[in-house]
Amino acid sequence: MSFMTRTRQIWVSGVAAISLIAAGAIPASAQDYTQAPSFDEAVAAGDLPPVQERLPANPLVFETLDSIGEYGGTLRRAILGGGDQHNMVRLISNENLVRWSADWSEVKTNIAESYEVSDDATTFTFKLREGMRWSDGEPFTADDIMFWYEVFSDERLTPSKHPMYVGGSGPVEVTKIDDTTVEFKFGEPNGLFLQNMAYGFGYYVVNYPRHYLEQFHADYNDDVQALIDAEPAANDWVSLFNLKAGPMHTPLFWQNADRPTLHPWHIVEAYGSTDRMVAERNPYYWKVDADGQQLPYIDKVTWDQVEDAESILLKAFNGEIDYMARHIGRPANLAALTDNQDRGNYGFYQVGDIGASQAALMLNLNNPDPVKNEIVNTLEFRQALSHAIDRQEIIDLVYLGVGNARQTSPHPLSPLYNEEWSTQMTEFDPDKANALLDGMGLDQKDGDGFRLGPDGERLTLVFLVADVFGFQYPDVMELVSGYAKDVGLDIQVRASDRSRLQELASAAEHDGYIWNCPGGLVDAYTNPDCYLPRGQAVYWAPKWAAWGVDPSTGEEPPANIKALFDSYAKVTSSADPAVQEAAMIELIENATGQLLTIGLMQSDGAFGIARNNLRNYPDPMPIAGQLWTPAPYTAQYYFEGGAN
Repeated sequence: MSFMTRTRQIWVSGVAAISLIAAGAIPASAQDYTQAPSFDEAVAAGDLPPVQERLPANPLVFETLDSIGEYGGTLRRAILGGGDQHNMVRLISNENLVRWSADWSEVKTNIAESYEVSDDATTFTFKLREGMRWSDGEPFTADDIMFWYEVFSDERLTPSKHPMYVGGSGPVEVTKIDDTTVEFKFGEPNGLFLQNMAYGFGYYVVNYPRHYLEQFHADYNDDVQALIDAEPAANDWVSLFNLKAGPMHTPLFWQNADRPTLHPWHIVEAYGSTDRMVAERNPYYWKVDADGQQLPYIDKVTWDQVEDAESILLKAFNGEIDYMARHIGRPANLAALTDNQDRGNYGFYQVGDIGASQAALMLNLNNPDPVKNEIVNTLEFRQALSHAIDRQEIIDLVYLGVGNARQTSPHPLSPLYNEEWSTQMTEFDPDKANALLDGMGLDQKDGDGFRLGPDGERLTLVFLVADVFGFQYPDVMELVSGYAKDVGLDIQVRASDRSRLQELASAAEHDGYIWNCPGGLVDAYTNPDCYLPRGQAVYWAPKWAAWGVDPSTGEEPPANIKALFDSYAKVTSSADPAVQEAAMIELIENATGQLLTIGLMQSDGAFGIARNNLRNYPDPMPIAGQLWTPAPYTAQYYFEGGAN
């Protein structure tokens, strides 16, 4: 049986295939806690408190995925320059108030040892772990969350609000009840708040260490000007604060090794500062295994910065990668990776990267060019482009036959799956595409056979593309450009660095973008960004997305788009699952009918490689846009034998 056939069978059996969790017994007393041997010398010298004093009064006893581990080793990975920070974020930094279980079936406690939700889903009260500490040993308390709330509420530091924390009646109100209790209160029901807090983006509220960041804030440090003068990249305290903390929605802890963290490893060599990024075990990490061993098991995590994905592949062949799917888990690499298994000392695991679309064309429906904007906002144009594309050829040539031709829609494994949504307008039919384009008045062509716009100029659309995730977007777009040419459309492809492309796309200074779409499984509820313009990665309508966050900004959408917001409001305003499901179906039905993005294909899952003696990693591993796996579980990864 081939590896990819096995992958399909595992994922066809459902997400519940990850039934690996075994409950752990709570240690009898704090005296039963033990630490990594690497800390013994520092404790003996008095440079570090004993482990019993470093842990909170009630540490989280982590469920064991497979087996109790042993200490030691360095987990080696590689990272690309220019915007590959999620390579690190997804591995070591998803520590939120609550978390998803490993099989993605329920929300569980995490930083918060307990929580309560009001009957009307407007008030959420979190009880923190008493005695919990940041990686530098300073206490983590409700004051740290309140400091985040101050930054969140300060228009100097947060000019726009993140929709996760804003209900229709206004921003969330956060109140400190006592040192270990915090209340989040909304003006209306927020039925998805807990789920959102368990996803990756829920990490904002617990990533602002007050004791460290106050020094960069003018309201707390009268001498902040001295720090501004010492930082060449800062021209005022706001820019200084953002350099050290990161803007509200992007806490840049991976670029600041001085910043304390609650993660299992803390950064000692920051991303971009050297050719190798390094994170070392956090001596104050607040989780233990069922035997009372303080986590994490692995000593260090390193990322070698390389130029391209091919360099990562070579490192894997040479045995220099211990655990990784990002950038290398593409079908085109499977044969070479299989041939080099023994040399690289690794095996394979499955990755359930099954979003609403692995590759989707995102025409900018907020195009600054009025001629192009009118054309791309015409449904018939998007339908024509969809019919012009030979999806099966893309799957066969680029993805070696792995994947299915589908529009952006919930995956067949999702409870929300609908075959009509999935298959509509996916037929390769150039004749129908030509008829649609002619019918909307684009029937005039220039001497090269390209269609002219109503202004008499050639209609040229430039698509931005980055080679990321192993999805081979440049190759896909070259084929799309050829299909478009066959029906008289001039689609140009511009490849560049991901961070630059995202900057242009987020500012709506583009014609089109190719990207992946979340919302393929249950994450459709909390990450519907391809079904309505919501969030910060809505490359198909960034101005409408800005309006959705704050109607005084961005661009007011037409009635058909506003209707999507109304549908989603029904999802978020109820805590009743039946009401949420009905509203979600209404939203997706409306969105898919408008073909807001043009889905090309869905994946049956990808793969990654793991060192032969690496243990305790989920297989298959679920992943989605907001589900920052495997970060919640890497603290219990270990090398059998204690080293790699």
